[in-house]
Amino acid sequence: MSRKKIFVLDTNVILHDSSCLYQFEEHDVVIPITVIEELDHFKKGNESVNFHAREFVRTLDSLSGDKLFSKGIKIANGSGRVAIRLNYEFDKNLANNFSKDLADHRILNTAYCLSKDNPSRKVILVSKDVNLRMKAKSVGILSQDYKTDHIKDISSVYAGSRIVEGFSPELIDMMYKKPYEIEFESTDLANKLIPNEYLILRNGKKSILGYYNPNSEMIQRVSKTEAFGISSRNAEQAFALNALLDDDIRLVTISGKAGTGKTLLSLAAAVEKRKNYLQIYVARPIVPLSNRDIGYLPGDINEKLLPYMQPLYDNLGVVQNQFKRGEKNYKIIENMLKEEKLKIEPLSYIRGRSLVRIYFIVDEAQNLTPHEVKTIITRAGEGTKVILTGDIFQIDHPYLDSLSNGLSHLIEKMKGQKLYAHINLQKGERSELAELASNLL
Repeated sequence: MSRKKIFVLDTNVILHDSSCLYQFEEHDVVIPITVIEELDHFKKGNESVNFHAREFVRTLDSLSGDKLFSKGIKIANGSGRVAIRLNYEFDKNLANNFSKDLADHRILNTAYCLSKDNPSRKVILVSKDVNLRMKAKSVGILSQDYKTDHIKDISSVYAGSRIVEGFSPELIDMMYKKPYEIEFESTDLANKLIPNEYLILRNGKKSILGYYNPNSEMIQRVSKTEAFGISSRNAEQAFALNALLDDDIRLVTISGKAGTGKTLLSLAAAVEKRKNYLQIYVARPIVPLSNRDIGYLPGDINEKLLPYMQPLYDNLGVVQNQFKRGEKNYKIIENMLKEEKLKIEPLSYIRGRSLVRIYFIVDEAQNLTPHEVKTIITRAGEGTKVILTGDIFQIDHPYLDSLSNGLSHLIEKMKGQKLYAHINLQKGERSELAELASNLL
């Protein structure tokens, strides 16, 4: 059997990563004509999928030649060939179970016929649609997810903090005194610390919170603090507020299940730091539940979007209600909303804007692709701080999971950078009932 494989690409792979052609090494890639037809429906618009559709078609056009619809054209030096295949006659072995009217089934038929035409080579259907992968396997076709941007192991995702037992009690005492820091080289942690890694340092009954400051190269004490009336309730929340309020840390990710305080802490810190920034943007991606488009919802566009934005307003209300109506701090949030110094909008509304001196919070970031996360962060201008929050185990996007979503990818890639800090919040603080339901149901 030939070592060179044939990979047949589903449309969702291309809409996920327009550079996917270059990820298959020396193997050949086949694009069913049905995929080209589907891409045509996505070429207009400002969403990530629209960008990928246009970019991929441009790439194909640059490779275009007489052999694109026959033997294929070499993708790059050291790479295999790419070819577009017109629809095969629907195979009778598939016709009994699959309707030829569906695009997915025509793509499946292409892979099936290619497999019959190339018995000496492995033909693999690549799709992010688990249902299509199952259908392929049911008729003997090899299939797999597109895993180029997957992280390796969800159990090893960086937590951002750790407990250190047996830490010197003398050093703990020293950190409680000014200047609240010690040289990390004087500890047994030398060469083991990650920039902006948070620590719970213990020795018997003595303990202290700290983090490794890569700029001073010191272990610095972290005090339990508050931001605009919101106080930390546990060590991880104290770490999160430390990162959210530190202007030297330009990128922060906060993960954790519902009720751990990710969004609430981020909003409180943003309002606390409002004088350092021109504007606060709070956004979240729109991923309709049950994979239904927002068009079926009644009302105008603002009424359609309100259900998705309401959790952000709810959290902002919690921050505001730390103060009595009529108090100066209560009115600050009202005025910021009126003057648009604080804007809560769908992420698609903010894409493309200039992000200079912006405190930018992206909620539910686990529903973003790695490319979308990259697009957001690369737009950060001078003086901008970017916060991404989410639960990597609670994903609404139909083609993402804990290994492939943009938040997991970002945590894996940014670990160890001086401008970056991450905290995983573990303890729910919403209520005893909410914590019980989160753990047991």
